[in-house]
Amino acid sequence: MPTRTFRLPSRPWTAIAAVAALALSLLISMPTNGFGASTSGCRVDYSANEWTGGYTAQLHVTNLGAALSSWRLTWSYAGDQQVTSGWNAAVIQSGHAVTAVNTSYNGTVVGGGTVDFGVQGTMQAGGAQPAAFALNGVSCGDNSTTPPPTTTPPTTPPPTTPPPTTPPPTTPSAGCGSATICSDFEDQSGSTPSGNWQFTAPDCQGTGTVTVDTAVAHSGSKSLRVNGRAGYCNHAFVASTTDLSSVVPVLYIRMWVRHTTALPTGHVAFVSMPDSSQGGRALRIGGQNGALQWNRESDDATLPAQSPTGVALSSPLPTLTWECLRFAIDTSAPKLDTWLDDRQIPGLHADGVPTQDIDQQWLSRTTPPRPTALRLGWESYSTGDDTLWFDDVAAGSSPIGC
Repeated sequence: MPTRTFRLPSRPWTAIAAVAALALSLLISMPTNGFGASTSGCRVDYSANEWTGGYTAQLHVTNLGAALSSWRLTWSYAGDQQVTSGWNAAVIQSGHAVTAVNTSYNGTVVGGGTVDFGVQGTMQAGGAQPAAFALNGVSCGDNSTTPPPTTTPPTTPPPTTPPPTTPPPTTPSAGCGSATICSDFEDQSGSTPSGNWQFTAPDCQGTGTVTVDTAVAHSGSKSLRVNGRAGYCNHAFVASTTDLSSVVPVLYIRMWVRHTTALPTGHVAFVSMPDSSQGGRALRIGGQNGALQWNRESDDATLPAQSPTGVALSSPLPTLTWECLRFAIDTSAPKLDTWLDDRQIPGLHADGVPTQDIDQQWLSRTTPPRPTALRLGWESYSTGDDTLWFDDVAAGSSPIGC
C-alpha cells in the first residue's frame, strides 16, 4: 500500500475555456473601443492580500458610463507582480501591463452597475498597488486601493461565486430536496448506520467506528459520528448506497463537518469517493501539513503541491465548530473547485492551467474523474486520531449552497 494516499478528480469547464480563448483573441484583434462603449469611465476598488512570494487581489469595478455588453479592464503593475491565474475573468499579462476580459456570464454591466473578479500571482520585491485603470479604453478617474492587511500567507481567499460551469451571480440555495443525495440523517434509527448509509472499511478495518449520534447535530437531532484512529488499517467510513455515476457533467457535493483535532502533518482523509477513471481507486479530500488537500489514490498526486507556498494557499479545517464544505468535480475535464463556508480556497482549485505550487502535479493526469459513490469517515497513514461529525450531506448535478 502507498505510504500516503489521497486522490482526486479533474475539472469541467470546456465551454468557459473556449469563451476565454475567444476573449483573449479579441484582445489582440479588436481596437481599443471594440468592446461595449464606456463614455464616463469607471471606479475600481482594488484590495490585495500579500504574503512572501505571492498575492491575491479582488477587483470591484463600477461602471460609471452607459450599459456595457462586454468589458475589458486594463492596468499596470509598478513592481514585479506577475498574474498566474484569475477568477470571474480571463486575465493575461505582458510585461507590467495586465488585461482582464469578461467571461460568458458577466459581460453585461448596466450603467451604475458593478462586476467583481480576482487575480492570483507571484512576486518577490513587490511594488506599489496599481492606481490607474481603464475600462474599454476609457480611464477610470475615481479609484481606490486597500493596503494589504498582513504579510502572512492567507488562510482563506476572497469570496467567489460558484464555478463558471453555471451562471454564478447568486449564491446557490442551501436546499437540496431534488439532489441525488439529500440527507440530514433524521431517518436513522438506532446507533448503527442503516438504510441508505452503510458502514464500510475500504481496505482494512481496525478500531475506528461510525455511529449515529443524537447528542451533536448541525440541524435536527442526529448526525453521523466517526471515531477515527491513527494507522493505515483503521479505515472507518459510512458509504451512501446511492450510485453517483450518472451525475454529470459536474458533481456538486455539500456537507457540514465538525471535528475535534487539528489536521496533522501526516496524510489523512475524511472523504473518499471510488473513481471509475482510476479503476475504482479513490478520489479523496483530507489533510496534510495541517491544511486541507485533495489526493488521488492511483498516483498519490496532491492538490495543492505540498510545498510551503502550496500549503499556505490551502486552509486548515477549524475545530470544534460546524464548517460547510462544498466541492465541484468536473467529470468532463480535469477541473475542480473547493469552498469552505462559501469561500473558494485558491490551493484547492484546478482550472486546467498549470499554476506553480498548486496543480502541476495534479494535472499530470488529464483523464476526468468519475466518482461513483460517496464515503464519509477517517483514514490515517501515520499519526492522527480524530473525532468527526457529518450532517446535512447533499450531492447532485446543480450547485448546492450552505
